[in-house]
Amino acid sequence: MIDPADPRGSRNRQQLLGGAADRLSDAELLAALLCGPDPQAQQKALQWLRQCGGLRALLNGDAQQLGLIRGLGPARQARLIASIELGRRFLETALPKRRPLRNPQDAAACFKARLADLPHEVFGCVYLDTRHRIICYEPLFRGTIDGTVVYPREVLKRALHHNAAAIIVGHNHPSGDCEPSQADRNLTQRLKKSLALVDIRLLDHLIVARGECRSLAELGWL
Repeated sequence: MIDPADPRGSRNRQQLLGGAADRLSDAELLAALLCGPDPQAQQKALQWLRQCGGLRALLNGDAQQLGLIRGLGPARQARLIASIELGRRFLETALPKRRPLRNPQDAAACFKARLADLPHEVFGCVYLDTRHRIICYEPLFRGTIDGTVVYPREVLKRALHHNAAAIIVGHNHPSGDCEPSQADRNLTQRLKKSLALVDIRLLDHLIVARGECRSLAELGWL
């Protein structure tokens, strides 16, 4: 039944429940998520999108940035952050946990889900057992839009903590260019040598940028 007080919101809910979510605009989806039965819901959502500069910018905002948006109070901020995290975790389930990793694409899903759209650089690790089955994923270092500092001793320390036999590392390029730099190559060699001292293999170093993923192992840099 269409709610006479909020006919547009009711129609949007019917489309969501009817499996037609892909037909709704960004503003309509955002309104359904954050506004509830509010006749001004879509107008508010459009205002938030415009103020942020679009959906990508809004979803990449942290709690401090979201707090600057008029009308987006703590409850709505928390709901938005929770929905983004649920989406990332859903994408991360593509990472196979019950069978050994066989190629870089097996791990790429995790790194893309976690890192692809971040506005700052993050360096993370996937820890593997002796059969190359996944123990866990863990973000280790966070930087700026231009880069981050990675300490091999900390990577080694965490690998030993998880009793890992091998690891795959990865980080994002917020610039959108997933081509590895010479600094990425140098870091890969430093990590490989440090881990080899305790018989832990570095299987790959993945670079993520806007949904793309580049493997340094496939490039012959490992």
